[in-house]
Amino acid sequence: MVGVLRVRWFGPLLAAVLIAASTGCGGNGPHHVVTTSAPQAAASAPSAPASVTMHAGQLLLDGKPWWPAGFNGPQLTTDYAINYGCGAEVDLDAYFRKLPPHALTRFAMFQALAINKNSGKLDFTAADRVFAAAEKYGQPVLPVLGAQTGDCGDEIFKQRDWYVDGWTKVNQVPGRSIMSFRDWVHTAVDRWRSSPVLVGWELMGEPEPSVCRGSQCDLRFRTCPKDSPQVLRTFMDEAGKIVRALDPNRLIYAGYVGGSQCGIAGDAFAYVSASPNIDVVEYHDYDEDAVPLPGGPTHGLARRLDQSRTLQKPLLVAEIGEYAGSCLPLNDRRDLMDHRISGQRAAGTAGALIWAFVPDPRLDECTYDVGPDDPLWTLVAADTTLG
Repeated sequence: MVGVLRVRWFGPLLAAVLIAASTGCGGNGPHHVVTTSAPQAAASAPSAPASVTMHAGQLLLDGKPWWPAGFNGPQLTTDYAINYGCGAEVDLDAYFRKLPPHALTRFAMFQALAINKNSGKLDFTAADRVFAAAEKYGQPVLPVLGAQTGDCGDEIFKQRDWYVDGWTKVNQVPGRSIMSFRDWVHTAVDRWRSSPVLVGWELMGEPEPSVCRGSQCDLRFRTCPKDSPQVLRTFMDEAGKIVRALDPNRLIYAGYVGGSQCGIAGDAFAYVSASPNIDVVEYHDYDEDAVPLPGGPTHGLARRLDQSRTLQKPLLVAEIGEYAGSCLPLNDRRDLMDHRISGQRAAGTAGALIWAFVPDPRLDECTYDVGPDDPLWTLVAADTTLG
């Protein structure tokens, strides 16, 4: 594997199924492109009508069949004057203005990105700007409230005990965490549920109730307790219940990788996904074989599509990545991604979000970076359909 610099904010991908990716955190240092405003107090507003719904395993936007392509934007909420950030700062106006109509952006909305690193208090300025820019151009967004590895968030790898009850406990990390994850879910949903461009909520990116060996949490050091499916299902039930109570009509997205990860291996995928507080299931695809339906018969994308059809829940390929730069011309990557995404769509997926948009792509390295002028923008425009 070609070396990469950025750490992915949704945690490591399991080597048995996927290739470890890295982009989003770390970056090339702060590039301040916007000014900051004063910290804002938490605001409560009523839930807006849900523009995105589902029917028979398909996403609908304003009642019309919707197949969204788009990008992951792990750096959108970065503002180094306020938070510790996640890579280089993004010109939000330029990004959302350039997006084709009805495209979808999935972005990090971790507690750490809503805390002022100087005062240690909540400061929603950076996150509010993301919603404001998206609303200005009518662009749908999907916020992710936490990350399994803690990258760009509280920097804590989530283990089994966290999913049992640790998520309900206050874990103070200076500049990164001042409340429990339970309270953060309540705070975030209460604040942004009034946004008309909000397509739903994703609780945790790539959740996995595994156990580390001491402080060693690399894949080879982790074990998977037998009750992991039950633990993960209960977490989804209970954390999702908070979202349902505050924003009852919005969809809840399951952020898991979708392969043989701890808690969702084999038939456990369907067991966890059957939670009444999961509406849309996910699969994250970093396969290097350029095949549309990667993985084996028990945990591959084809199997996950069969399970999601049985549940009548849409399956969103919420992350799909392909290396390019020094290792592959950008136009060649576009052709490969076109092949993969077209095949997945024909098989019944509900959308594809490319990993990942960055404002400062490293074209002299082999990365997943997608810059403002990348040919993949034309693919997103061609693939996104409404009606």
